[in-house]
Amino acid sequence: MKLIMSIVNTDDARGLIQALMGKGFRATVISTTGGFLREGNSTVLIGVEDDQAASVLDIIQENCHTRIQYVNPLPPAIEPGELYMPTPMEVEVGGATVFIFRVDRFEKY
Repeated sequence: MKLIMSIVNTDDARGLIQALMGKGFRATVISTTGGFLREGNSTVLIGVEDDQAASVLDIIQENCHTRIQYVNPLPPAIEPGELYMPTPMEVEVGGATVFIFRVDRFEKY
């Protein structure tokens, strides 16, 4: 048995969960925060048999895409009276970070 832990952008989480449920997989979603932009993520936990792991990875890849987002960097410390106009930075967000763990024992009560 495998435990697949996928950290995805919150914008992708709903579509991912619907796609997983549509294929008969159950998942637990935990709201998390992190990364460079400190934006919301969702950590999706999916328990599957070994032979189903590849199917789950395909679903994750189909539903979690990277995209470009423009953000304003934090302004540097400036002297009073100086004007600082930040130039938006291009940052890639989205996609998925996936960890796969081997499960030695599983119990459901």
